[in-house]
Amino acid sequence: MTDTSFSTLPLAGGQLDNLDSLGYHTMTAIQVAALPLALAGEDLVAQAKTGSGKTAAFALPLLAGLNPRDFGTQALILCPTRELANQVAAEIRRLARHQQNIKVVTLCGGRPIGPQIGSLQHGAHVVVGTPGRIRDHVRKKTLSLDRVGCLVLDEADRMLEMGFVEDIEAIVGETPTNRQTLFFSATFPPDILQMSARFQRSPQRVAVESEHRSEQIEQAFFICQDTGRLEGLVKLLLHYQPDTAVVFCNTKQLVREVCAELLRHDISAGALHGDMEQRDRDQVLVQFRQQACRVLVATDVAARGLDIDSLSAVVNYELPRSPEVYVHRIGRTGRAGRDGLALSLFTAQERYRLDGIGEFQQREIGFEPVETVAWSQEKMAPPAFVSLCIAGGRKDKVRPGDILGALTGEAGIDGKAVGKIEVMDNVTYVAIARDSADLALGRLLNGKIKGRRFKVRKL
Repeated sequence: MTDTSFSTLPLAGGQLDNLDSLGYHTMTAIQVAALPLALAGEDLVAQAKTGSGKTAAFALPLLAGLNPRDFGTQALILCPTRELANQVAAEIRRLARHQQNIKVVTLCGGRPIGPQIGSLQHGAHVVVGTPGRIRDHVRKKTLSLDRVGCLVLDEADRMLEMGFVEDIEAIVGETPTNRQTLFFSATFPPDILQMSARFQRSPQRVAVESEHRSEQIEQAFFICQDTGRLEGLVKLLLHYQPDTAVVFCNTKQLVREVCAELLRHDISAGALHGDMEQRDRDQVLVQFRQQACRVLVATDVAARGLDIDSLSAVVNYELPRSPEVYVHRIGRTGRAGRDGLALSLFTAQERYRLDGIGEFQQREIGFEPVETVAWSQEKMAPPAFVSLCIAGGRKDKVRPGDILGALTGEAGIDGKAVGKIEVMDNVTYVAIARDSADLALGRLLNGKIKGRRFKVRKL
């Protein structure tokens, strides 16, 4: 039997202690397969899905190879979306806590480039970003890649789908040829293997099964008329009453229409799609993570990198165009030993997609008309928390403990009423139990955090 303890790896004692304090007690399957090879300096092509622990599988080797005294960019991680880049950067910062002064900079589109240039002028050991914006900085000569020792392509298949090939090629051309190159991808299309052959040296290939078991996910399919799809979705949500759910749509326009319909039925919902401003995307994701929004309506691309451990349900408003995408979608529920729920609506014209899913899963799939589902007279309860936005963040030296102290100290809020606290560069979000939200808002507006007054508003 394989020893899954991190202590079997050639990691510094400080890192092992840090991993233990972060709750990393045993390695996941992808970490067992990838870490020994990556730590030995091998190039990798690794098949791993969101939620499999893949970030640590590339973050630990790149952190181990950093020279803290050299503020040149020594590691570069390319991600398909801003959400995934932010998530990866946050996890690398956590994994780097035992090392002194490791600077991680995120470079994504949708943000002003000026502050990013300012951050880079102070140096960055690790850069995480989207290919378009990374290439912008390379063109402007505000980012030098000539000292990159480790290059990671995270969710490489999605980056190719999104048309980033030219940007990736230009970026790779600016890095040293003797670098270590790690590809992480949910699937292995021919394009990935062709790119691997061009950019990697004798890469090792590892693949693991998804971290969830399909039998943990209850799958139910409902046939409907196209004109009855919106009503069918509302009916399913009211009938099953999931605590949290992601509703997947195939287009941005449908995301907007579906979200508006749910709000009309007093169902707490937020939309997530590529045309939104970055601030709006951040706020929707924060509210969903902080349980201040019950239903997230999203496209596949926008939801890429969304990692919610306790997601109650996934709903396919339409069946996706490929069985692989269906399996990837439903794999966001039923994690960490919990049961999951996957509900799907489809029309007679989409029946071939259902058959494709059945063939892919090697099983006979049953379905029923959505009309057979009983309407629930019970409305969906409002979310348990409300998110407050504080106009101060990491650059103002604000820490989660400062927020918690301000709320539970002078403000007198019960600590049990305070949920997740997320500190970003210039803003902090804190979840407050719904019945305490107004009190907390008033106390924060009239009180101080670290001796300073900050603007506070309810999302």
